[in-house]
Amino acid sequence: MARAPKIIPISDLRQNASEVVKNVSSSREPIFITQRGRAAAVMVSMEVYTSAQHEMDILHLLARGEKEIAAGTGYDLDDVLKEADRYLEAYKI
Repeated sequence: MARAPKIIPISDLRQNASEVVKNVSSSREPIFITQRGRAAAVMVSMEVYTSAQHEMDILHLLARGEKEIAAGTGYDLDDVLKEADRYLEAYKI
């Protein structure tokens, strides 16, 4: 069963910023910040943010590849695999 999201008002963030940052870092779960009763922001740990950015980079590369295939352009498979290996090594995956 999915957990209910952690939601806090911005006033709690102001009063307990250090504790909120500790919680988000240790739990790896996002915290939703509300302002005037409406969602205003989401706070995530640096580890989660970095991982999400890395995944987005990979998705962008895949989308670019799909466009190149559709356009009839592209690269030799061996060259693509070498570039992928260099990319993964740079991110220590």
